[in-house]
Amino acid sequence: MQAAMQRLTDLVILRYLLASVGALAVDMGSFLGLMHAGLAATPASAIGYGAGILAHWLLSSRAVFTGRVAAKGLARTRQKALFVVSALAGLALTTGIVAAAEAMSLDPRAGKLLAIVLSFALTWWLRNRVVFQQTL
Repeated sequence: MQAAMQRLTDLVILRYLLASVGALAVDMGSFLGLMHAGLAATPASAIGYGAGILAHWLLSSRAVFTGRVAAKGLARTRQKALFVVSALAGLALTTGIVAAAEAMSLDPRAGKLLAIVLSFALTWWLRNRVVFQQTL
């Protein structure tokens, strides 16, 4: 049983999923709170996603891709920049989907749920293959 648990914690995708859940809690909490405060869904979605970006970097660099984090200096700055680019790709996708849902008079929360799935897939691929590539 302990060996099986160790194999699970060794899975980068599982750790990334857990980090994403944490970042998603920050994102969704901000999104829903801002909407409740009267902000329109599209900017609330963008702001929430931005708050989630910071949470995700902290979790990803400290708990997910620990063996693949670049050393300090130019390599680390490059990695942070690539992380932000991957987050902005997810943000653009998320904002576009929520805006489209709103334009079609759909519940923006449904659009946000679809965006969560698609943004997760996009950012996982970018971060695993580009940002935290094995050969830094």
